[in-house]
Amino acid sequence: MKPMPFDYARATDVPDALAALADAEAGVRVMAGGQSLVPMLNLRLATFPRVVDISKVAELRERGETADAVTLGACVTHGEIEDGEAPEPAAGLMRHVASGIAYRAVRNRGTIGGSASLADASADWVTTLLALGARFVIRGPDGEREVAAPDMFLAPYFTAMTDQELLVRIVVPKTSRDATWGYYKVTRRSGEYGLTIGAVILDPARDRASVVLGAASRTPLACTATAAALRGAPRWTDALEAALRVAVAEDLARGDRPFEPHEAIMVETTILRAATQALGVS
Repeated sequence: MKPMPFDYARATDVPDALAALADAEAGVRVMAGGQSLVPMLNLRLATFPRVVDISKVAELRERGETADAVTLGACVTHGEIEDGEAPEPAAGLMRHVASGIAYRAVRNRGTIGGSASLADASADWVTTLLALGARFVIRGPDGEREVAAPDMFLAPYFTAMTDQELLVRIVVPKTSRDATWGYYKVTRRSGEYGLTIGAVILDPARDRASVVLGAASRTPLACTATAAALRGAPRWTDALEAALRVAVAEDLARGDRPFEPHEAIMVETTILRAATQALGVS
């Protein structure tokens, strides 16, 4: 099957891309790496009269860091993050996550901004960026605005951006030097989208614990009860495990859908294994 015919244009800069998006009736879709959009076009799951390629826009390929945060342009690829060609804000977490996305050919072209803009609840970056407390810098007809991760992902394939706006960069706060993390993904085969994803970040120096469940619900779920149970925990104990099981159940009860018993077991296991990794339990 081949896609329906469409016009193709390559944006030279961000204003050029925004000009293409300005006509709400034109049905324009932006393409970064194309690793999700192109298959959808080929299968005719999505049709657009015009596709604007932003992959060569220099501003969207920039990366940098300050004392407190790392900034990644929307078109930085998974492969560049995996290879350490972009600054790492969290003791290797982002490199680890990038290395587990699909396979290398996809990572060479797929972009972090494209993944965030698509907002597939099963995607690694959606879960990870929420756990890291990322901020999304969006530009549109009314200028530039910043959206915090909890406000960015509204539903599967829906974000806080309008059709006339473009994600230009992602700001990821740095963890302290002593922060630890765990990341556990259940898949049918290595590299696939997750059935469940657990991301845990423990940063005692900043009195911060973050736990996010991804892939198992319509949007990533910030597991605040589980994070509270983990905050300040020096090591894994039977008492901590029991407390975490209660906390996970409490967090799941706040989710956007009920979980079948077998799903609840898989989710609990995912979060507990990510927690053991963060606490250094092999």
